[in-house]
Amino acid sequence: MCTRYALEKDLPELKEIADAALRSALAQRFIDTHARPIITHGEVRPTDIVPVIAPNARGRRTVFPMQWGFLAKDNKRTLFNARVETAGEKPTFREAWQSHRCIIPASYYLEWQHFKSPDGREKTGDRFVIQPVGCTLTWLCGLYRMEGSYPAFVVLTKKPTVELSKIHDRMPLMLPADKIEDWINPSSIPEEVLAHAISGVIIEKDDNN
Repeated sequence: MCTRYALEKDLPELKEIADAALRSALAQRFIDTHARPIITHGEVRPTDIVPVIAPNARGRRTVFPMQWGFLAKDNKRTLFNARVETAGEKPTFREAWQSHRCIIPASYYLEWQHFKSPDGREKTGDRFVIQPVGCTLTWLCGLYRMEGSYPAFVVLTKKPTVELSKIHDRMPLMLPADKIEDWINPSSIPEEVLAHAISGVIIEKDDNN
């Protein structure tokens, strides 16, 4: 599961991505119609509008502002993650899985430990900062679609590694930087690209939470 991640403004590559999102023709339209800023640094939450990498009309890698979360049938924005095991089959995600894939840039993602108390109730404990081993940036796999005139995205999740399973029963799919182009390419086969998904992560307790 992924419902929080962070963007650090002092990382040059993230700053470049953020600047590109703010220059996008969509940026001012989002701000005018949604009356909300585009988040380019700090903690990101569901429904935020953030920089996302996807192909433009010519198929070139481009940065767009997108809103986190698909609208459900009741017109509420409640679908923030999609399970990789079923995304290619479910009507909500099937088209995006085939041809509308995106990458969500992040410094790291955040996850609360989930466990059962002695009385059997689900509880949340400490929060952890999680990032791929040896990386300063985290490239989260996502799907996007147009909702009216504006793009929205969800983060793909999968079963966790043994180490992460001690914290949560899901983890986001992450790719190395050299697979971004393949993932967002509508002509590529998503299952083949995801064979390169990153599993090794660094997990640290978030002492600032």
